This record gives sequence, C-alpha cells and structure tokens, in this order.
Amino acid sequence: MKVLANDGVSQSGINALNEAGFEVITTTVAQEQLINYINENKIDVLLVRSATTVRKDLIDSCPSIKIIGRGGVGMDNIDVDYARSKGLHVINTPAASSQSVAELVFAHLFGGVRFLHDANRNMPLDGDSRFNSLKKNYAKGSELRGKTLGIVGFGRIGQEVAKIALGVGMKVIACDMYVDKATIKVDFYDGQFINFDIVTQPMKEILEDSDFITLHVPAQQDYVIGDKQFEKMKNGVGIVNAARGGVIDEVALVKALESGKVAFAGLDTFESEPTPAITVLMNGKVSLTPHIGAATNEAQDRIGTELASQIVNLLKTESA
Repeated sequence: MKVLANDGVSQSGINALNEAGFEVITTTVAQEQLINYINENKIDVLLVRSATTVRKDLIDSCPSIKIIGRGGVGMDNIDVDYARSKGLHVINTPAASSQSVAELVFAHLFGGVRFLHDANRNMPLDGDSRFNSLKKNYAKGSELRGKTLGIVGFGRIGQEVAKIALGVGMKVIACDMYVDKATIKVDFYDGQFINFDIVTQPMKEILEDSDFITLHVPAQQDYVIGDKQFEKMKNGVGIVNAARGGVIDEVALVKALESGKVAFAGLDTFESEPTPAITVLMNGKVSLTPHIGAATNEAQDRIGTELASQIVNLLKTESA
C-alpha cells in the first residue's frame, strides 16, 4: 500500500510505516495536481499538515484513498464529515504537539514581558550607538510569577499551557464551552508530581481578571476576541494566539496595542496566512512566529509514529 505524505512526515514515522510494509512517498505535490497524482499512483493513504487541503472534489475524485491523516490537531483543512460519510477514515494526532505549542506560548510570554521581541529588532540596528538608551527603554520589564494567566480553550493544549504556568508560579484561570473542570498534573524530573484541580469560569471573568490571555480554540466563524472583549480586559494585558488565525480581530488588536490597552501580543497564527497584514508584522509590540507551534523535532517524531500506528491498526483491522 502507498502513503503520500504531501506535507512531509518524520523519519520515525516513515520507518514505522516501512516496517509494516507500506511504501511512503514524501514528494510534495501542488494542490492543483494532487488529484491526478493520487489517481496515477493509486495512493491509499494521504497525510497532510496545514498546507494541503482535502475537500469534497478530491474525496470524490480519488477512489483509491482509504485514510486521510492530519499531522496535528485542527482538521479545518479537511472536509471531515463528508470524507467519513464516504467511508474514509480521517485521523489526526491531537496530543502529539501539545507540549511544543505550550512551550511556544511561554516563549512569547517570557519574551513579551522583557521586550525581547523589540530588543532583538533594535539591538542589531542601534546597539553599538544607542546602548544606554535602549537599556533604559527595556528596563521596566515584569515577572510572570504571581500573575494570572487566562486560558481560553481548556483542551489538551490549554491544559499543557496550564502545567507550565503552574510550574512558573502563576495563577491559572480558564474557560471552555465543553470542559467544566480538569485535574492538571505537574510532573517533575525525579518522578514527583503535584495535582491541581481547575474549574472553568465564564469568559467574562477570564477577560476581566487575567494579566495575560492565551487562546487555544479551533477556527471560528466569528472572532473570539474583538473590540468588545478588549474593552473588558485589564489595561496592559498581554495576549498570545498560537491557535488559529481569525480567532483574534487583528484590526481591533492593533488598535488596542496602540492605545496601551494591550501591552504586547504574541502571534503564531494570522488572519491572512500566508501573507499576514503589514500593520501586524511591523508593530513593535508584537512578537511574531510563522505558525511553528508544532514544529519541534520531538513533536514531529510523535506525530509521525502516532500516525503510523493508527494507519497500521486501521488497515490491518480492515484486512483481517
């Protein structure tokens, strides 16, 4: 059987599939050529990340496909319900990248409270001539310990963020439409651990009580954070979006940054990917990464081996 990993897959995933007798193709096929390529090569399994879309036309046109796999959490680039209605298996790896995304959130938070995103822009330009004035500009940082982190969306990634926050010494509050409470287990290197029980709260309380807010929700039809939500936040709040573009109204965000309502923002996802708005990219109060939340070696290894395990189990069951 043939597997096309159109957006790539880790070597560990390839090895696991090869050992199970699958041929793995890692050629990146352009979206407009994908249907022809799948049919010409009789592809059984199509693996994608966020770059490739799998819509009804592809599903209808490629009868050889048995499994569609998404290396990651969100599956908004796949017509999941339609694929399943046609008898296809649609799989993803919801837990594999959670820790990597959570650590990126804190990279933005730690950088934001110490102005690293701006310092790293200005030091190469003026560090040799304006060292003392730059030092003064960045001398009013703050600590995360003792502050309140509001987590909007308390699924796997939100709970991983909570683990780090608790370890740092932050108070954690969270909201989620589907999670009422969660026990957060904070593990230490020597096998010790501490459990924290967190009961979710209404969104209003998250907005009003948080010093920092991080978003971990799927793509929405409407903004989760816009003008009305910014108005309810504390002055000087920090906000991070490593979820999906379009969760935050970027026009409202820039306005809130310029007014001082928001002290800084950390963005890994954008409304108009892959061409983010220049007003966002050029804003000195925004810490920027190009949608790399799951892009660690460890996460990609976990994603590859988890996808391989699911594929082998599904197709072995069918052929049994």
